[in-house]
Amino acid sequence: MIKVNFDIPLDFLWAKAPPLIGVDISASSVKIVELSESPKKKGGYTVERYAIELLPKDAITDGNIINLEAVSECMHNAWKRMGTRIKTISLALPAAAVISKKILLPAGLRDEDLEYQVESEANQYIPFALEEVNLDFQVIGPSPDNTEELEVLLAASRKANVEDRVAAAQMAGLKTVVMDVEPYAAEMAFEQIRLQLPDGAVDRCVALIDIGANVMNVNVLRNGQSVYSRDQQVGGAQLTQQIQTVFGLSAEEAESAKRSGGLPDNYESDVLSPFRENVVTEIARALQFFFTSTQYHEVDYIVLSGGCAALPGLDDEVATKTQVSTMVANPFALMTLAGRIKPRQLQADAPSLIIACGLAMRRFDPQ
Repeated sequence: MIKVNFDIPLDFLWAKAPPLIGVDISASSVKIVELSESPKKKGGYTVERYAIELLPKDAITDGNIINLEAVSECMHNAWKRMGTRIKTISLALPAAAVISKKILLPAGLRDEDLEYQVESEANQYIPFALEEVNLDFQVIGPSPDNTEELEVLLAASRKANVEDRVAAAQMAGLKTVVMDVEPYAAEMAFEQIRLQLPDGAVDRCVALIDIGANVMNVNVLRNGQSVYSRDQQVGGAQLTQQIQTVFGLSAEEAESAKRSGGLPDNYESDVLSPFRENVVTEIARALQFFFTSTQYHEVDYIVLSGGCAALPGLDDEVATKTQVSTMVANPFALMTLAGRIKPRQLQADAPSLIIACGLAMRRFDPQ
């Protein structure tokens, strides 16, 4: 794949990387996953190690690193706790930090001409000077409507977005070799989930709904390709805030209590149940947007991921409200587990590890 104006590649396909671990920097935590090839199953994976380290409040805001030292320290602590020797990592940018566009170019261009054409097209779609961005592109293949044209996926992000993440890793003693985009990393891990669905969900619409700290991303996939994506402003931070308000706790105490339990008996009725209902309503609303803005009129499966996905009863309420078969994401369900991994804990953590898992799988990309 050709790189254009790239100090740190924002890659979609690339040559096979050296051993690396996937590092997901989210709004609330740093999550790291290490996979290896399974000795028991050809093409399979083994979960070697993983770690989740909570970030201080407001270290990340709107996907941007605000407190570089705090993020770096968190990455270092998570890496140290994992006990791995691998220091090469793959990172990802949030979708909001990346401009992506499919463009059509004449088929048969030489590499240097293709590069020139991409730069020319990029000027039309990127609202910044090209010297301010990291730019990359991938040739998808012939246009389905005209074999004399190529479909090319163009992606760009401001250099500051990339450099902040790379700097945080560097301060933690880690080296970034891959920079991905969060939805693409999630789609990579989704392939492990698709294998768990009847007939691999061939020719079926699957809504992958990631409920993070501040944003719920709805990505509808069909045969592994995204056909719709939308962000909605709802997430686990709202639940934490409600716990703070109702029970008079600090932000740190509320977050800890949310994860480990031990809240008063009225937590379920006064806080969790209303929040859960709100999330279910937002999911149903997001699906309606999908139906009205695309050619599709139904989804066949809903897969919940992100930190809120494992909330007790959420999957059942979503299934009841939408009348769609719903499951909680576990990209590790078909993988072998190393002896140090605790299966029950991994199952609880799995929904929040989907991006980190996808980033870890970049280690095995074909040449």
